[in-house]
Amino acid sequence: MKIIIGLGNPTREYQATRHNIGFDAVTRICDDYNIRLDMKEHKALCGRGYIGGEKVILAQPQTYMNLSGESVRALVDYYKLTSEDIIVVCDDINLDVGQLRVRKKGSAGGHNGLKNIILQLGTQDFMRIRVGVGQKPEKWDLADYVLGRFPKEEEPLIREALERVSKACGCIITDGVETAMNRYNQKTGAAEL
Repeated sequence: MKIIIGLGNPTREYQATRHNIGFDAVTRICDDYNIRLDMKEHKALCGRGYIGGEKVILAQPQTYMNLSGESVRALVDYYKLTSEDIIVVCDDINLDVGQLRVRKKGSAGGHNGLKNIILQLGTQDFMRIRVGVGQKPEKWDLADYVLGRFPKEEEPLIREALERVSKACGCIITDGVETAMNRYNQKTGAAEL
């Protein structure tokens, strides 16, 4: 069993913001694999289904970004999962808009949601897919930037990125994380050629 956790903030005011790209990715995966997010458990909105024959749990923690680890810890404990069963999807301001970076493990890289998950799990050895939301413009406040919405011209890039996140999760589950890294860690538009 694998658990795919999309990071974001609950409540309507945060919908479709850069920081909620993880929530958007989980929604896209649900659409692609016909999984319904219809359960509230372990401080998360969850759905159960199958990807590539493997049972999966999809989760959107409802704890707000900075406490994401509380929900992840509860889910991992309840389902008796290991850190190798976890895939976290989150935003990354150090990647170009729409670019993906699949990793087997790594540091929080300044991301408060990842930082809290690492703190709660006591390890940084879990898979993650970072989705580029672009660097904040000079003189902008970081919080204002990540809690802002994508401009119209970036929306096609984000839609494509969400499609690729869904495929990358399927690839991790069926072919392994190394294959997914080779296939999806390319500049936007360069993958799957």
